[in-house]
Amino acid sequence: MPQTRYDVLAIGNAIVDVISETTDDFIASEALTKGGMQLIDAARARALYDAMGPAREISGGSGANTLAGLATLGQKCAFIGQIADDQLGEVFAHDIRATGIDFDVPPLGKEPPTARCLILVTLDAQRTMNTFLGASQYLAAGLIDKDLIASAAILYLEGYLWDPEEPRAAMRAAIEHAKAAGRKVAFTLSDAFVIDRHRADFLSLMDDGLIDILFANEVEICSLQQDEDFESAVTASAAKVPLLIVTRGEHGAIAVQNEQRFAVPAEHAERLIDTTGAGDLFAAGVLSGLSQGRPIADCLKMGAICAAEIISHYGARPEADIKALVEKGLSAA
Repeated sequence: MPQTRYDVLAIGNAIVDVISETTDDFIASEALTKGGMQLIDAARARALYDAMGPAREISGGSGANTLAGLATLGQKCAFIGQIADDQLGEVFAHDIRATGIDFDVPPLGKEPPTARCLILVTLDAQRTMNTFLGASQYLAAGLIDKDLIASAAILYLEGYLWDPEEPRAAMRAAIEHAKAAGRKVAFTLSDAFVIDRHRADFLSLMDDGLIDILFANEVEICSLQQDEDFESAVTASAAKVPLLIVTRGEHGAIAVQNEQRFAVPAEHAERLIDTTGAGDLFAAGVLSGLSQGRPIADCLKMGAICAAEIISHYGARPEADIKALVEKGLSAA
């Protein structure tokens, strides 16, 4: 098998997060579902942005957030996602490259604009996300380079991007190239609304042996199997993939590999500020551990440490030295 250039290559939405503190009253007045994520069009994005309080712009996107964590942990990464030739596109490209991640996808024109996620954070640290996908949903299959895909040990796919037709075709092509090269495919389910729209596709990918590592949270795994019983949903899903990772918020996370189950408690966070990106950074810790050949229990511990750092501040990109935090946490275990 040819030598790899990257530990992880991700395909995902190239999004800039626009984060603002808010109140439950504002969430209600805008008829939003607290703690959820909804897709919005350009007009709604403009109206909601105008109504929001002061905001800060931080590059985001689920897959890109995971790569930012991986790069900070020392892994070699590349990203495939579509931006526009505009200010937010420049922000995204600068931020991801500054993190040490290779990103060479050329921007589209000015329209549609770069994707943005308007994130409203209430005092209890719950985030309500309103996503305008913009240019990100026009990632073309022609941008998927077979040799680039084959150069990564793990291909990481963001479920959110399965929704638009063009990126879905691009991701299918990437899966074929990865499998042909003998690489592993990791997939994150992203959100229950994505699962509701594409459950048959996701189950088919699992049945066909095309997913090696599946990431989900408690709600998503139950939604995937249409089973309210968590243990039953985990059992059904674990039978279809070599490695299943399921996060459970304050209750930690579990992994199932070869019918063997592992669990890790949630790490204590000094402050709970914003839960945006907790799952993304958990995945970063796990994938970093796997890339280093660590035991599954250590991988889960790394994920929990990274998630705890992210929820202690605004935004879904690490601010502390998570590599040092991980080394300290593993040495103390």
